Amino acid sequence: MDEPRSRHMVSTGWLAARLSAPDIVVVDASWYLPAMNRDPDAEYRAARIPGAIRFDIDTVKDSDTTLPHMLPSPVKFASMARKLGIGDGMKIVVYDGIGLFSAPRVWWTFKTMGARDVAILDGGLPKWLAEGHPIEDGPPRPRQERHFTVRFDHSRVRDMASVARALETGSHQVVDARPAARFSGEVPEPRPGVRSGHMPGALSVPADTLVADGRLRPADEIRAAVAAAGVDPARQIITSCGSGVTAATLLLALDSIGLDRKSLYDGSMAEWGSTADMPLVHGAAKPAASRP
Repeated sequence: MDEPRSRHMVSTGWLAARLSAPDIVVVDASWYLPAMNRDPDAEYRAARIPGAIRFDIDTVKDSDTTLPHMLPSPVKFASMARKLGIGDGMKIVVYDGIGLFSAPRVWWTFKTMGARDVAILDGGLPKWLAEGHPIEDGPPRPRQERHFTVRFDHSRVRDMASVARALETGSHQVVDARPAARFSGEVPEPRPGVRSGHMPGALSVPADTLVADGRLRPADEIRAAVAAAGVDPARQIITSCGSGVTAATLLLALDSIGLDRKSLYDGSMAEWGSTADMPLVHGAAKPAASRP
């Protein structure tokens, strides 16, 4: 049997056998980059895992900032979770329409807000469909509101000031999940007003090199990619990306090889790169050991 490659994942077979369990809630966390030209809401209405709730990171967000899909306040998140019918004591299973792209961001969000039992569906909707498991379409059925208790875990999230201190003092490694060409500044950032390049001292482990066919790569391949980037497994890590989405995939991959001293920079390059006085450098990534 092809088992999930993370302790935070469940298999499609596991979910199919428990789909009608009253304490399990399935969450469609699909989100796409504009260049992907896909509509996650339309896809949800056309084909979803039966009973799945739609969780849109561009709706469940901090609406007091212009930065994209930032974490909402604990109070706002609790209200939104309650209205979605997600409550205490439930096992939350998150998936997306690519396989492993935006689901880790929603998994991280729930964990940061204190949910104790959250998992990602290994292979997501593509694997579910390929195996012939049931789907439903049309408008979702109304759900009863549930009480969600937030226990915000500050250790999981970083702001710009703490990232700047970490880079200045060397207290943490900042590891960037963006594609290599965006890290180096060879191609521009996709968001208007965001400068290209990377934070001084940041390391590059592109998230798209850690995933294949909508699933995490094997642990030995992830270890090799992390080692090649010069990441020190003994030191604490802050993950970053364009807007905090693939940084969660990187965080999940690091966890799969036993690196658990990590947190995520929520604002990522959308914030850092649009703040004029935050430094950026260009050029290809270099392993940390070769740095002066």
